[in-house]
Amino acid sequence: MSSEHKILFTGTMGAGKTTSIAALSEIPPVVTEALNSDRLAYDKATTTVALDYGEFTLEEGGKIQLVGTPGQMRFDFMWGVLARGALGIVLLIDNSRPDPLADLRTYVGHFEAFARNGRMVVAVGRTETHMRPAIDDFGDVLANDGILLPVLSADVRRRDDVLMLVNALLSQLEMTL
Repeated sequence: MSSEHKILFTGTMGAGKTTSIAALSEIPPVVTEALNSDRLAYDKATTTVALDYGEFTLEEGGKIQLVGTPGQMRFDFMWGVLARGALGIVLLIDNSRPDPLADLRTYVGHFEAFARNGRMVVAVGRTETHMRPAIDDFGDVLANDGILLPVLSADVRRRDDVLMLVNALLSQLEMTL
């Protein structure tokens, strides 16, 4: 890759979009954090309200723009805007949420064109503390809908894990393009 491409990071509030971009970005990430006004729904001090942005250079010299969506459903109008022109999507699932399989269905449904075209990787976080559902359960949900995507366990605080997700997505794209 010798040009610029965009990879979108999406998922629920608290899934790790801002953290994953910060872990991989070579520039100080641009974040649009605001105080979380819905502390009852999610006990987190701040939340992304527009986007997160970082950059990463591939060994071949190509540049990847790392763009994160807001996680709250009330900001879902931004998802389509931010997805325009994206090469692919890293979908982050928080396994500690009440129904992570429903979260998977929601986001895959919203980004169905990416999922059905193999332009998505699913990353399940917090599996070390919340082992259920298992990684295979996510793959089964996708397969039941006729979608085959890589589903990986990842700790988005670790740069190597985020790099693994981006590499998995790029490998997936090579196979589909």
